[in-house]
Amino acid sequence: MTLPRATYRIQFHKGFTFADAEALVPYLDRLGISHLYASPITVAAAGSTHGYDVIDPTRINPELGGEDAFRSLVAALHARDMGVVIDIVPNHMGVAGGGNAWWNDVLAKGRDSEYARFFDIDWSRRLVLPVLGDTLATTVANGDIAVEGDRIVAYGEHRFPIRAASDTSDLAALLDQQHYRLASWRVANDELNWRRFFTVNDLAGIRIEDPAVFDATHALYFRLYDEGLIEGVRIDHVDGLTDPIGYCRKLRDRLGPDAWIVIEKILGAGEGQPVGWGIDGTSGYDFMEQVALLIHDPLGALPLEELWQDVSGRYQGFEAEEFEARQDLLSWQFSGQLDACVAAFAALDTDEAVTTAMLRRAIERLLWVFPVYRTYGTGDDAPASDARIRGIVRERLSWLIPPGEAHVVDRILAWLAGDGPGDAAEAVRRLQQLSAPIAAKSVEDTAFYRSGRLLSRNDVGFDANILGIGLDEFHTLMVDRARDVPRAMLTTATHDHKRGEDVRARLAVLSTIPDVWRTRVEGWEAMSFAWNHDVDGGDRYMLLQTIVGAWPAEGASGDFADRLKAWQQKALREGKLRSSWEAPDEAYEAAAASLVDSYLSDDRFVAEVTAFVADIAAAADANTLVQTLLRYTVPGVPDLYQGTELADLSLVDPDNRRPVDYAARAALLGRDDAPAKFRLIADLLALRRAHPGLFAAGDYRPVAVEGSDRILAFTRTAGGKTLKVAALVRGTAIPDATIAFDDQPVSARDAFGERVIWYAVT
Repeated sequence: MTLPRATYRIQFHKGFTFADAEALVPYLDRLGISHLYASPITVAAAGSTHGYDVIDPTRINPELGGEDAFRSLVAALHARDMGVVIDIVPNHMGVAGGGNAWWNDVLAKGRDSEYARFFDIDWSRRLVLPVLGDTLATTVANGDIAVEGDRIVAYGEHRFPIRAASDTSDLAALLDQQHYRLASWRVANDELNWRRFFTVNDLAGIRIEDPAVFDATHALYFRLYDEGLIEGVRIDHVDGLTDPIGYCRKLRDRLGPDAWIVIEKILGAGEGQPVGWGIDGTSGYDFMEQVALLIHDPLGALPLEELWQDVSGRYQGFEAEEFEARQDLLSWQFSGQLDACVAAFAALDTDEAVTTAMLRRAIERLLWVFPVYRTYGTGDDAPASDARIRGIVRERLSWLIPPGEAHVVDRILAWLAGDGPGDAAEAVRRLQQLSAPIAAKSVEDTAFYRSGRLLSRNDVGFDANILGIGLDEFHTLMVDRARDVPRAMLTTATHDHKRGEDVRARLAVLSTIPDVWRTRVEGWEAMSFAWNHDVDGGDRYMLLQTIVGAWPAEGASGDFADRLKAWQQKALREGKLRSSWEAPDEAYEAAAASLVDSYLSDDRFVAEVTAFVADIAAAADANTLVQTLLRYTVPGVPDLYQGTELADLSLVDPDNRRPVDYAARAALLGRDDAPAKFRLIADLLALRRAHPGLFAAGDYRPVAVEGSDRILAFTRTAGGKTLKVAALVRGTAIPDATIAFDDQPVSARDAFGERVIWYAVT
């Protein structure tokens, strides 16, 4: 097994199969890719477009071609000395549509099912299935539930097994005899008695900490690895597990030292890399954040914040938006999970002076201010790195704790540290598995859609409180990366990003010209007022940013309006201010969509946006080249998300998972007139192929620059070879500066020429 030199992420589904990927192998090889990085390949819900709703982890998905087609793909890759890395999903399984045999067995047999231990279910009451559009009584009265053979069928599509001991023909009595209770979808947040993935009722959490569950769900992966068909894994949502560190170490023990293992993990502000977990690092959101910070000018923060406040009327910063979103989401969408967490701690506490209500208040407030996704205690122990997090939480809580209840907070923090009385494993588990989804849903799926200072800073794994960082801080981050996780994945685009890497690169330019941008926005705002719309200022401003950021080369033609409206509807519903998924305000959404049409049908607006995008094109392209250069040259394994060899002007999913024209990309290989980004990627991949040891083992040493604070320069050395890299950030005007490489100082103007990047291997 070999460390991937460079990966290429492919989203598999029934419309893009293993056979389709096999046809791309020659292109990927010529491009310089060493490993295909596959989305989940196990059996998923019928028609799944992403594969994360796994219903059978023991088989390769027949919709993708099944195992024979997978083996054929691997053989084609091996013939070119290439390999495969797969995405695995240990946290949850898909349970909708009746296709999950394990789940169906649990529904039919309850606690007696051999698979009951697989799912995280509270068996103190019947399993709640929130699939109905109304109450059970109303649904039955309307004739929307019937018995068909050995199944109870709701709305003609939801099919549930009937308990073997059922012995009545009365429908109401029959429903009451089942191990499950059909209920309205509206009760899920409050009454669900099994762990789900975030707020998705179709995805049930599994107990991967149980050795039997681990073995059953991983047998296929181990067989594929043992047979040499895969060379590594990316672990989806590791922070959802009971014991992420223990799981990772167990996986490493089973796969051995040569397997490449990376985890999907969001690092909070100041949170360290997952050192000591037995893995190679994260799947790259942290690098995406680091390089994004580098191309944004921190001096633009105040004027852009003032512009956002003037247009939106929302005067609280992102920190306050996140705090409010955490309060909202904990109350609205996770109250049932919170109840179970509080009950677990109440069962531990024998102090009559500590009431259940006190525990609830303490846990609520702790979750309002938690600075990271989660801590990693086991009830009787905790890693040393958790101490910093607990300290931050205690400090933040100082002004939120009700009078006389500080000792309750301290007691909970002691349990998280492994220092509290009794067996706290269950209570700690519940709290840590609650803090992670609260963080994700509050920040990524709520506050990012409420706060819009600059949308290029609102993406997965980003800290929107910060606009940009200096060169020295970036250097420090890369030195740490070389020391701690030199084999981690590096990415700037994923299937989960909120907007494409080149949308972010374009919007980042606005941080360098906030006054120019304000003038443009004020003109477009004045234009829109004449259209007599009723769209909120914040929603208008986010729309304007999105139009500019995603503006296609061909202009506002084709499906651009439809793509904007799809993004806009999702943004409005995720923000939960003027609309929501639970209660869509269709009139407001229609007004917002009408504003899209008004903008794109206005000749003056289209001309001005076209001109503005052209004006900032050079700076935007420079940002694209800088982040591309760094992805392929700093320590780590670079990933190329499908299709992003060319401009990535995608929006949030499903827009970022659209079909890719691979024929067009293959035709560009070797052509001097190919776009600069494409040529840069191909050249850097060729360099990595020619010098694999240098890129795999090279150190990272910052290089001083005299005469400019906008040139990032560094070297990497290994095996007698040295990589030299320099990049001009936040602009295109090349300064009169000297890059002080040890062996030979270089003039910036001589090095860059007409470009903003320079690199060489000596």
